[in-house]
Amino acid sequence: MAEQQQGQPPPGTVRPQGVRPRFHYELIGCGLRGHEIVGTDVAKIRPVDALLVREPGDGLRWYRCVRCDAWVPLPPPAAPTREYLPERSQITLPLRGRPLRDRYVLRLIALDRLVHFLVLGALAVGVFVFIADRAALSPTFYRVMEAVQGGVGGPSGSSGRGILHELQRAFAAKESTLWIAGLVLTGYALLEGIEAVGLWFAQRWAEYLTLVATTLLLIPEVYELTGSVTATKIITLVINVAVVVYLLFAKRLFGLRGGGRAEATEYEHDTGWQALERTFPASSPARS
Repeated sequence: MAEQQQGQPPPGTVRPQGVRPRFHYELIGCGLRGHEIVGTDVAKIRPVDALLVREPGDGLRWYRCVRCDAWVPLPPPAAPTREYLPERSQITLPLRGRPLRDRYVLRLIALDRLVHFLVLGALAVGVFVFIADRAALSPTFYRVMEAVQGGVGGPSGSSGRGILHELQRAFAAKESTLWIAGLVLTGYALLEGIEAVGLWFAQRWAEYLTLVATTLLLIPEVYELTGSVTATKIITLVINVAVVVYLLFAKRLFGLRGGGRAEATEYEHDTGWQALERTFPASSPARS
């Protein structure tokens, strides 16, 4: 491959310094979805097309992946459907650089919120089913749970401890209290579902919604740790703190680090034709 002009090197061509690994999200994307190349259906390649396709005269065409900058050698099409490459305005370029990284991170957070949505939704359904059939469920639950709890060596009967005691409290709760609990769980599940959808499609409003909701939830999570410390509570707290820090600083919410205008500038720098031109080869790629 020919040497590059001065500018940003293509992804994966510079070894990371130190022990910290560097993730090239462009390479991850191409590994999962394949290369993004254009012009495989055109009859003729012009000098002006050299940014995307080159034909060095060896019987092959070299197509540039517009995501990771790899050059892919392919034979010319046997039955081309158009004469020339389309204009730039007609070509949709994929995300690159930091915008692509943010897309992956936001979708990872969205998957976390989706899990919350499913769990909370199931709990809400369980509460409403319990309200509807409390009288019918009570004797069966008591018999099954007392047998299970006694079988594993736990306290049996009305000892004031264990799962059976918690069930007794649930069956004794007022119906209005259970309705409130069910509605709260439903509302929380819907909130998590809305966050998941918005983050998956990288909506700015979803980033703000997730930041505010997650920050408010940090208060009861920290309070829970004052009573008892478990691995699950610590992991949950660490994840939520990481989400808040990422949204505040990496996504520049509430005007931090230049706010939305700075993020838009970063987007334009890392994605689009400018990014492709910064890693434009000085000469045609040669066969290895």
